[in-house]
Amino acid sequence: MNSRRVASIILTGLAVVCLSNAAAAGQAAPTSGSRPPAPKPRTIPRMPDGHPDLQGIWNNSTTTPLQRPNALADKDILSPEETEALNQQVDRGGLPGSGTYRNTDLPPDKGDPGTYNEFWWERGKSIGRTSLIIEPSDGRLPLTPEGRRRIESRAAAVKQHPADSWEDRSLQERCIAYHGVPPLPTGYNNNYAIVQTKDQIAILHEMIHEIRIIPLDGRPHVGPRLKLWLGDSRGHWEGDTLVVETTNFTDKLLSLSGIGIFGTGTTTMKVVERFTRVDTDTIDYRFTVEDPATFTTPFTAVLPMRKTDGPVYEYACHEGNYGLSGILAGARAQEKTAASGNR
Repeated sequence: MNSRRVASIILTGLAVVCLSNAAAAGQAAPTSGSRPPAPKPRTIPRMPDGHPDLQGIWNNSTTTPLQRPNALADKDILSPEETEALNQQVDRGGLPGSGTYRNTDLPPDKGDPGTYNEFWWERGKSIGRTSLIIEPSDGRLPLTPEGRRRIESRAAAVKQHPADSWEDRSLQERCIAYHGVPPLPTGYNNNYAIVQTKDQIAILHEMIHEIRIIPLDGRPHVGPRLKLWLGDSRGHWEGDTLVVETTNFTDKLLSLSGIGIFGTGTTTMKVVERFTRVDTDTIDYRFTVEDPATFTTPFTAVLPMRKTDGPVYEYACHEGNYGLSGILAGARAQEKTAASGNR
């Protein structure tokens, strides 16, 4: 072996030893008191102005109820096994009614024939909690005595006079408003199309074509005398979170309609929504409702929104719909039959 080859082998060995030592030093366990490196931030789509891009079509279907059922009073989080079992039950069509907005604390009406079959429902999955409400910690609506009285009064009026006129029917049946603000999930069509610019955000709730135009330019709310079905919304950014404050609600809107809470709305309600895009497929959506006329304290709920493929199909609903005429005609026929003593 000549001297040049020996030198080459030695130099190669030294290089391997040095590289190995450097790699070992780089992978050494942190010394006492040192912190592990922070995880890399998740990449989310952004607009040209740097704010998160919230655009797209989103869905918030879930079987998790707004309020925690009384039977689960001391439980807020479901185990993975409980969540999976619940989802499998939903997949088999095992939940009563629509599964998403029937009040689980109340028994179903006797003789209720039901509505659609399983094909039509869009139940979604459990979010792994026993309620959407996270504050108060009991997962229940913190109703005032007056708020509860108003709910019970409304429920009694609906039961005693279900169809004296079109004004006795729900706003959903009259094609005036459906999801409302905050937009809680119901049995189907829980789709929200978002379009965004640096100055405004528009959210389409296709059920009854409700469109919210949310200015981001700092303008004040409209005057206090102007009341709107969906309220008056104003948005601003707090870091990567879009914060939307909505006021100026009409008292004609059923508060939290569609989930078994049959109370009339108030003009004092304020809703603060927070939209945070956490990855390409998910918006962390949470809202806080404040209304001293109805609730003893503000309550907060969390409701993930998931990216979904389009298009969003039109929900052809208008206030003069044929169904409403049929409902009123049927009520008159029932009254006539009852008055005659026939069954």
